[in-house]
Amino acid sequence: MTTPSATTPSSSPTSATDPVPVPTGGAPRRFGSLGPVGLVLAGGVSVQFGGALAVTLMPRAGALGVVSLRLLVAALVLLLVCRPRLRGHSRADWGTVVVFGIAMSAMNGLFYQAVDRIPLGPAVTLEVLGPLALSVVSSRRALNFVWAGLALAGVFLLGGGGFGDLDPVGVAFALGAGAMWAAYIVFSARTGRRFPQADGLALAMAVGALLFLPLGLAESGTKLFDPVTFGLGAGVAVLSSVLPYTLELLALRRLPASTFAILMSLEPALACAAGFLVLHQALTALQAAAIALVIGASMGAVRTQVGRGKAAVPPSAS
Repeated sequence: MTTPSATTPSSSPTSATDPVPVPTGGAPRRFGSLGPVGLVLAGGVSVQFGGALAVTLMPRAGALGVVSLRLLVAALVLLLVCRPRLRGHSRADWGTVVVFGIAMSAMNGLFYQAVDRIPLGPAVTLEVLGPLALSVVSSRRALNFVWAGLALAGVFLLGGGGFGDLDPVGVAFALGAGAMWAAYIVFSARTGRRFPQADGLALAMAVGALLFLPLGLAESGTKLFDPVTFGLGAGVAVLSSVLPYTLELLALRRLPASTFAILMSLEPALACAAGFLVLHQALTALQAAAIALVIGASMGAVRTQVGRGKAAVPPSAS
């Protein structure tokens, strides 16, 4: 059962970088025991291993078909689990959910178009530039510029130091996915403020699925409903959509967008780990150094945020 305060926006404007308390409820408390950083890391691991599974699915369903299955199955699961209330929301609430759903579906669609044209590593590297740009734009502390710059250096090292030999269309798709990723971060945070638990995510996923399903059917037709294809698509949806988006939405209620965006720079490192464990892709010394830079930047961002939170807490009277 939702409370009026959980579904009605605050009368005062809220910045995208302001942390928001987690509403009371069973699911956020259970997931929240991991801590906001743990939620982000768990979501990142899940999405990268889901991406490895998606590689096996693309020959069967195509890039657009994979996205359609991801969004469709994820929407069905979330709607059944969350059973979000459709009444009692303001026009601004619904507008936020619709934009969140558009950003989510566009982010997935553009990314799979990119990996259809360029290798996965450079695609993820280019995509991460969107959250990194968001971290710089939304940051309120000069030190965050240092962490963003360090993460950016690691991201470019992970991409091999240059992208001149890549298909320019694929590069454009990856950069577009990065822009949509930044929009996803902003509107995921706003959705988490306006809707209790994962209700807003379930509604946004349904919006994205409705928008993308015609594209998937146009590309793959009835192949999408082949039992094996649909089963693999369900696995991709759980690993790449249901778990990570739910965990990230809950994390954004307690992390500012700037810190969350720098944590997202861990995605290329997690992708390399998934590639090594699932696809047996070995890391070079340059890639290992890049991962160290990215992880160092993420740890620095977390330590900065923790220190800021401690400074904001008044000492006890005891």
